[in-house]
Amino acid sequence: MRIGILTGGGDCPGLNNAIRAAVRQATQLGHEVLGVHDGWAGMLDKDVQPLSWREVEGAFNEGGTLLGTSRTNPYRSPDGPARVMKNFADMGLDALIAIGGDDTLGVALKLTAAGVPCVGVPKTMDNDVGGTDYTIGFQTAAAIATEAAERLHSTARSHRRTMLLEVMGRTAGWVALWTGLCGGAHLTLLPEFPVDMDDVCAFVAARQARGERYTIIVTAEGVAPQNLKGMDYEVRGRDQFGHVRLGGVGEAIADEVRRRTGVETRATVLGYVQRGGPPVPFDRMLATGLGLKAVELAHERRFGTMAALRGGEIVAVPIAAALERPKLVSPELARSVMPLLRL
Repeated sequence: MRIGILTGGGDCPGLNNAIRAAVRQATQLGHEVLGVHDGWAGMLDKDVQPLSWREVEGAFNEGGTLLGTSRTNPYRSPDGPARVMKNFADMGLDALIAIGGDDTLGVALKLTAAGVPCVGVPKTMDNDVGGTDYTIGFQTAAAIATEAAERLHSTARSHRRTMLLEVMGRTAGWVALWTGLCGGAHLTLLPEFPVDMDDVCAFVAARQARGERYTIIVTAEGVAPQNLKGMDYEVRGRDQFGHVRLGGVGEAIADEVRRRTGVETRATVLGYVQRGGPPVPFDRMLATGLGLKAVELAHERRFGTMAALRGGEIVAVPIAAALERPKLVSPELARSVMPLLRL
């Protein structure tokens, strides 16, 4: 077989471990591997390179993706899917492993239905892909964000400030949840549940009135607080999958808290630091297991499936089932970090 591998969507730690494991497994099974550059853009442009163990062996501790990535959506163009199918045939591919989040996997699912045999690997630091306990990149992002939250305690305590940490998370607040719990935040705001600025400001004011020296708040970037003026994500535009480009909620909340309570409040936006650098051991192990499983699925021609972690085992699940609904934080978990939550 000739197997193609691509990484789509945002980069995150662990992608190279998955590529590395897939190349090793494919080579041992006697298959040839082509690396597709820059996600689905590489399939549209026929931009590939042969991959052997020599190219990937040393990538076990490297962040990002050695293949490059993009948020290109072939279904944005009328002839996009046809170009992908033609290039797939022209390159002599027998299978394609797509490593990505719900957008990348959604394209793989559509192409499989159209006759392009795809296998999926779930990757996203947001950890919101269904059908798997964890996705590649999440544990590293949570560890980095937790360390950042820990460090904010020092400055907040020293200056009697409210410090707000904005982390990634469009519709799912897993990174914020773990950061809030593990980083000792007093309040964590999640995009899955309503957030009212009246409640947030009252929370900070009450701590101030009780003589609490400081307050740490963690918010996901996708939180859309009620009674917060001036936030308009639409002005930032949308990506090729129709998602609004997020950013700015941390500063907006901090400004509102400072204006209403008089408490000195500062915001820190962690941004791309969360998904950069070497992966933690868990992500290396997870990515390796998923990469090995993906090649096994391609070898067995079990297309339209995705390698997944379930209960400590690497298994196959249908991509369609994994994409039925995003994996969101439950109300039970949310109550542990959102004392303002009213459901």
